[in-house]
Amino acid sequence: MPNVPLNRAIVAGLIAGLVFVMMEMVLVATVGGGSPWGPPRMMGAIVLGPEVLPPPATFDTGIVAVGMIVHFALSALLGVIFALIAGRLALSRAALLALGTVFGLVVYAVNFYGFTALFPWFEMARNWITIVSHAVFGAVLGLWLPAGRREPTG
Repeated sequence: MPNVPLNRAIVAGLIAGLVFVMMEMVLVATVGGGSPWGPPRMMGAIVLGPEVLPPPATFDTGIVAVGMIVHFALSALLGVIFALIAGRLALSRAALLALGTVFGLVVYAVNFYGFTALFPWFEMARNWITIVSHAVFGAVLGLWLPAGRREPTG
C-alpha cells in the first residue's frame, strides 16, 4: 500500500497553505472589495478572540503573526490528514488532483458551516473567494504529494 512520508505531508500542507493565504488575500483585496488583512485577522481571532476582527482591517504585526501561526499549523495538520487518506490509495496524478480538490471543499464546509458554532465570524466569509481558495488548497495538496509517495519495501 503506497504511503507518504510525514515530512513530505507537512511540507505539502505548508505549501498549500501558502498558496491559499496568498490567493485569499489577493482576491479579497482585488475583487472582494475588502482588506487583504481581513483573512489573517479572522485566523488570528481563533486564538485572540473576535475583538481583533475588522473593522479596521489594517495590518497589525501581532494579530497577523498569530493568524499565520494558526493558519500554517492547521495547513500542516491538514496536509498530514490528506496524506493519510491519499497515501493509502494508488491514484493517478489526475485522481489525486481531484481528490485534493474535494478534500479542500470538505475542509471549507467543515470550517465555514461546522466550526461557525465556535467561530461565528466565519459566516461572513462564506463566499466564492473562500470556496475557490479552499479548492485550490486541496488541489495543491493533490499535486504536491505524488512526488513524495513511495512504495513500501518488503
